[in-house]
Amino acid sequence: MVSVFAFPMKNIDRMPSSPGLLRVASGICPQPRKTQKAPSRYFRRTNPLPASPENIERGKTLYQKEAKPTACKMCHGVRGNGNGSLAQRLVPAPRNFTCEETMNPLPDGQLFWIIKNGSKGTAMPAHEFTLSDKDIWQIIYYLKSFAR
Repeated sequence: MVSVFAFPMKNIDRMPSSPGLLRVASGICPQPRKTQKAPSRYFRRTNPLPASPENIERGKTLYQKEAKPTACKMCHGVRGNGNGSLAQRLVPAPRNFTCEETMNPLPDGQLFWIIKNGSKGTAMPAHEFTLSDKDIWQIIYYLKSFAR
C-alpha cells in the first residue's frame, strides 16, 4: 500500500532528492531561478492595460483554457502553484505563481519577455506566434493575482 499526501512545502529544494519520490507539494516557495534577464527594452515595461475586471477575466480564460499550444494551467496548475498535470515530468519545476517572495520582485516586463520568448533551460515555450501582446499582458494580470 502506498500513501500520497499533498501539502505545501517550503524549501523543498534543500531536501535530498530521490528518483522515486513523487513530488505533490503545492509548489516550491521561495523558488530560486536563474532565468535569463530580459533585454532592457522589455525589462522596464509596465503593463499598458488597465487592471480592469475584464482584462483579468480574459487573462484567466487564456491561462485556464485558451492559450496555445498548451493552456498555462497544464504546467503551472489551476491555482498557479506550479503543480499542473504535466509538472511532475518537468525539470526544473514550473514557476509557482502563488509565492509572493518569488513573484513580487518580478517586473511585468520580465514576465512578458518570458511568456513571449520562452525560458531557456525549462519547458516554458515561446508564445511569440500564438499569443498577441494584449493576450500576454492579460495573462500577466491574472497570474500576478495568485500571489496576493
